[in-house]
Amino acid sequence: MEINRPDIVAEVEAAFARYEDALVNNHVETLEALFNDSPHTIRYGATEILYGMDEIRAFRRGRSPVGLMRTLDRTVITTYGTDMAVASTLFARENAPGKIGRQQQTWVRFPDGWRVVAAHVSVIPDPAA
Repeated sequence: MEINRPDIVAEVEAAFARYEDALVNNHVETLEALFNDSPHTIRYGATEILYGMDEIRAFRRGRSPVGLMRTLDRTVITTYGTDMAVASTLFARENAPGKIGRQQQTWVRFPDGWRVVAAHVSVIPDPAA
């Protein structure tokens, strides 16, 4: 298995950038499209536990669009072969001083493109603060 083939990394980086833009601008349709529409897709959020796309969709549609801007740090995308990747990043928000967010996503290539099949978001006290 080839790890971090440059062309595959570039594809996932583009999907990840599209996700980030949709997240901070609350483009719910794009966020939903980038998650695999399946009952097997899971998202553990900072305050929610979501099993299946129906729960993820309900969360996205009900979420406030206020305070979504954030700054990313130490983003790492690792690809495994041509059809699977993990994206990990830290993030900070102005409305959460002294906190650091952590996000991991497992991406899989489907016939219609790269989709998140599992995601985890958590926020902790910033160890550097």
